[in-house]
Amino acid sequence: MFCIALIISNCILYFLIPDNGLYSINVFFMQGAYWQIISSMFMHANLTHLALNMIVLYQFGYILEKHLGSIKFAILYMFGGILTSLLSAFYVYYDSIKNQAFINLVGASGAICVLIGFYAYADRKSLLGLVVAVLIMSFVPIFMGVNVAWYAHIFGFICGYLIARLRVFV
Repeated sequence: MFCIALIISNCILYFLIPDNGLYSINVFFMQGAYWQIISSMFMHANLTHLALNMIVLYQFGYILEKHLGSIKFAILYMFGGILTSLLSAFYVYYDSIKNQAFINLVGASGAICVLIGFYAYADRKSLLGLVVAVLIMSFVPIFMGVNVAWYAHIFGFICGYLIARLRVFV
Protein backbone atom coordinates (compact mmCIF):
# COMPACT_ATOMS: atom_id res chain seq x y z
CA MET A 1 0.00 0.00 0.00
CA PHE A 2 3.01 2.30 -0.46
CA CYS A 3 1.42 3.68 -3.62
CA ILE A 4 -1.65 4.85 -1.69
CA ALA A 5 0.61 6.28 1.05
CA LEU A 6 2.51 8.24 -1.61
CA ILE A 7 -0.70 9.65 -3.05
CA ILE A 8 -1.99 10.66 0.38
CA SER A 9 1.39 12.19 1.30
CA ASN A 10 1.52 14.21 -1.92
CA CYS A 11 -2.01 15.51 -1.38
CA ILE A 12 -1.44 16.45 2.28
CA LEU A 13 1.88 18.17 1.55
CA TYR A 14 0.35 20.09 -1.35
CA PHE A 15 -2.13 21.71 1.01
CA LEU A 16 0.20 22.10 4.00
CA ILE A 17 3.46 23.37 2.50
CA PRO A 18 3.51 26.29 0.08
CA ASP A 19 6.46 26.07 -2.27
CA ASN A 20 8.54 29.18 -1.76
CA GLY A 21 11.57 27.85 -3.60
CA LEU A 22 12.95 26.13 -0.54
CA TYR A 23 11.57 22.69 -1.42
CA SER A 24 11.70 22.73 -5.23
CA ILE A 25 14.82 21.97 -7.22
CA ASN A 26 16.61 25.19 -8.14
CA VAL A 27 20.08 26.74 -8.01
CA PHE A 28 20.01 26.60 -4.19
CA PHE A 29 20.59 22.85 -4.49
CA MET A 30 24.17 23.55 -5.56
CA GLN A 31 24.55 25.85 -2.56
CA GLY A 32 23.70 23.14 -0.04
CA ALA A 33 19.91 22.69 -0.21
CA TYR A 34 20.40 18.98 -0.86
CA TRP A 35 17.00 18.01 0.58
CA GLN A 36 15.47 19.39 -2.62
CA ILE A 37 16.13 16.14 -4.48
CA ILE A 38 13.53 14.49 -2.21
CA SER A 39 11.24 17.36 -1.22
CA SER A 40 10.65 18.44 -4.84
CA MET A 41 9.04 15.05 -5.53
CA PHE A 42 6.24 16.00 -3.12
CA MET A 43 5.65 19.58 -4.29
CA HIS A 44 3.28 20.46 -7.13
CA ALA A 45 2.67 23.67 -9.07
CA ASN A 46 -1.12 23.57 -8.83
CA LEU A 47 -4.08 21.30 -8.18
CA THR A 48 -4.26 20.11 -11.81
CA HIS A 49 -0.57 19.17 -11.71
CA LEU A 50 -1.13 17.24 -8.48
CA ALA A 51 -4.26 15.48 -9.77
CA LEU A 52 -2.68 14.40 -13.07
CA ASN A 53 0.44 13.10 -11.34
CA MET A 54 -1.57 11.17 -8.74
CA ILE A 55 -3.79 9.56 -11.40
CA VAL A 56 -0.75 8.30 -13.33
CA LEU A 57 1.00 7.29 -10.10
CA TYR A 58 -2.01 5.19 -9.17
CA GLN A 59 -2.21 3.60 -12.63
CA PHE A 60 1.39 2.42 -12.75
CA GLY A 61 2.07 2.27 -9.03
CA TYR A 62 -0.80 -0.09 -8.33
CA ILE A 63 0.36 -2.54 -11.01
CA LEU A 64 4.05 -2.41 -10.10
CA GLU A 65 3.47 -2.63 -6.37
CA LYS A 66 1.43 -5.80 -6.91
CA HIS A 67 4.20 -7.18 -9.13
CA LEU A 68 7.23 -6.16 -7.03
CA GLY A 69 5.77 -6.05 -3.53
CA SER A 70 5.58 -2.94 -1.38
CA ILE A 71 9.20 -2.83 -0.24
CA LYS A 72 10.77 -3.23 -3.70
CA PHE A 73 8.22 -0.82 -5.15
CA ALA A 74 9.02 1.78 -2.47
CA ILE A 75 12.75 1.40 -3.13
CA LEU A 76 12.21 1.67 -6.91
CA TYR A 77 10.08 4.80 -6.55
CA MET A 78 12.35 6.58 -4.07
CA PHE A 79 15.69 5.51 -5.58
CA GLY A 80 14.53 6.25 -9.11
CA GLY A 81 12.93 9.53 -8.03
CA ILE A 82 16.09 10.66 -6.24
CA LEU A 83 18.26 9.70 -9.21
CA THR A 84 15.93 11.57 -11.57
CA SER A 85 15.86 14.60 -9.26
CA LEU A 86 19.65 14.60 -9.07
CA LEU A 87 20.00 14.51 -12.87
CA SER A 88 17.34 17.24 -13.13
CA ALA A 89 19.13 19.35 -10.52
CA PHE A 90 22.27 19.39 -12.66
CA TYR A 91 20.22 20.25 -15.74
CA VAL A 92 18.37 23.03 -13.88
CA TYR A 93 21.65 24.43 -12.58
CA TYR A 94 23.20 24.43 -16.06
CA ASP A 95 20.08 25.90 -17.67
CA SER A 96 19.76 28.58 -14.97
CA ILE A 97 23.34 29.69 -15.52
CA LYS A 98 23.11 29.52 -19.30
CA ASN A 99 19.82 31.43 -19.59
CA GLN A 100 20.19 33.66 -16.53
CA ALA A 101 16.81 32.45 -15.26
CA PHE A 102 15.60 31.15 -11.90
CA ILE A 103 13.99 27.74 -12.42
CA ASN A 104 11.89 25.92 -9.83
CA LEU A 105 11.29 22.24 -10.54
CA VAL A 106 8.44 20.56 -8.69
CA GLY A 107 6.42 17.40 -9.03
CA ALA A 108 6.39 13.65 -8.84
CA SER A 109 6.55 13.30 -12.63
CA GLY A 110 10.19 12.22 -12.71
CA ALA A 111 9.62 9.44 -10.18
CA ILE A 112 6.41 8.43 -11.94
CA CYS A 113 8.28 8.24 -15.24
CA VAL A 114 10.70 5.87 -13.51
CA LEU A 115 7.72 3.59 -12.95
CA ILE A 116 6.61 4.00 -16.56
CA GLY A 117 10.11 3.17 -17.83
CA PHE A 118 10.31 0.15 -15.54
CA TYR A 119 6.91 -1.03 -16.75
CA ALA A 120 7.91 -0.47 -20.39
CA TYR A 121 10.80 -2.87 -19.94
CA ALA A 122 8.71 -5.41 -18.03
CA ASP A 123 5.96 -5.38 -20.68
CA ARG A 124 7.82 -5.01 -23.96
CA LYS A 125 4.58 -4.88 -25.98
CA SER A 126 3.82 -1.55 -24.33
CA LEU A 127 7.27 -0.01 -24.94
CA LEU A 128 6.46 2.00 -28.06
CA GLY A 129 3.15 3.26 -26.69
CA LEU A 130 4.74 4.33 -23.41
CA VAL A 131 7.65 6.08 -25.15
CA VAL A 132 5.12 7.99 -27.25
CA ALA A 133 3.03 8.80 -24.14
CA VAL A 134 6.07 10.16 -22.27
CA LEU A 135 7.09 12.25 -25.29
CA ILE A 136 3.54 13.61 -25.63
CA MET A 137 3.25 14.52 -21.95
CA SER A 138 6.72 16.06 -22.10
CA PHE A 139 6.44 18.21 -25.20
CA VAL A 140 2.79 18.86 -26.13
CA PRO A 141 2.20 21.11 -23.07
CA ILE A 142 5.24 23.18 -24.06
CA PHE A 143 3.68 23.86 -27.47
CA MET A 144 0.54 24.97 -25.61
CA GLY A 145 2.53 27.43 -23.50
CA VAL A 146 2.57 25.30 -20.33
CA ASN A 147 5.91 25.06 -18.52
CA VAL A 148 6.84 21.38 -18.19
CA ALA A 149 10.07 19.82 -16.96
CA TRP A 150 10.40 17.59 -20.00
CA TYR A 151 13.92 16.59 -18.97
CA ALA A 152 12.65 15.10 -15.69
CA HIS A 153 10.20 12.93 -17.66
CA ILE A 154 12.91 11.74 -20.04
CA PHE A 155 15.48 11.18 -17.27
CA GLY A 156 12.87 9.28 -15.24
CA PHE A 157 11.82 7.03 -18.10
CA ILE A 158 15.41 6.18 -18.99
CA CYS A 159 16.32 5.53 -15.33
CA GLY A 160 13.31 3.24 -14.85
CA TYR A 161 14.01 1.36 -18.05
CA LEU A 162 17.67 0.87 -17.14
CA ILE A 163 16.84 -0.18 -13.58
CA ALA A 164 14.51 -2.86 -14.97
CA ARG A 165 16.99 -3.91 -17.66
CA LEU A 166 19.80 -4.24 -15.12
CA ARG A 167 17.42 -6.17 -12.85
CA VAL A 168 18.32 -3.99 -9.89
CA PHE A 169 15.09 -4.68 -7.97
CA VAL A 170 14.01 -8.09 -9.23
